[in-house]
Amino acid sequence: MNGNLTADEAEKKYIVAMGPSLGRYYLFLTNECAFLHLEWGEFKVLFDTNPEQISLMNQSAGWFFFHLQNSILERTLLQIARLMDPPNSGTNKENVTLLGLSKLVDSKIRDKIEDLLKTAQEKCAFSIDWRKRRIAHNDQALALNENAKLLETANGLRVDGALEAIAAVLNAVEFHYFKGTRAYERTVKPLGGAGALLDLLREGLDARMARRQRLLPGEPLPEDVAQKRPL
Repeated sequence: MNGNLTADEAEKKYIVAMGPSLGRYYLFLTNECAFLHLEWGEFKVLFDTNPEQISLMNQSAGWFFFHLQNSILERTLLQIARLMDPPNSGTNKENVTLLGLSKLVDSKIRDKIEDLLKTAQEKCAFSIDWRKRRIAHNDQALALNENAKLLETANGLRVDGALEAIAAVLNAVEFHYFKGTRAYERTVKPLGGAGALLDLLREGLDARMARRQRLLPGEPLPEDVAQKRPL
């Protein structure tokens, strides 16, 4: 996920510029961030759009898309929270996280990175609340409605803000070592992604409507009454 470089070429590029410790660490984080933006972009293609498109999904498979919306949102929150984990969690338990960058980067930019990390922690705090009390654990007070504090609001604007804050940290590192940045939010949409699915749904619903209009006056085509192919 690093331009047109192979995985080995990308690793070599970062190790040469940053050294082996930071190079591998940073490469993992930047790839995680890029994939997170890719998945969130697919979510927005499906659910952050116009009423006509929501109606299209509801007519096609409403329950499935409702479940998919919740699943992708929770997975996104989990990924954000994981990136903001402490670098150490328990005895001999080390994590690759954004917070671990501050001890690895050039001392010349350490203060800047730590300031950006504080902003990222603030912007991402809501996702950690969701992980602790909803995704990873069933908080009793919340689950049984025992006067629990409500979950932090989790919506598209807050996710966008969290992703921007994460990207800002990584791009500060990228700029220091390469004099450039990555436009994570412009990740190329994949072939066969959400857009392709929506196109197919539109064609399918149009075909279903045309079939019904032929059946009502009793003028079906042979394929209108043919047995459906097994999946």
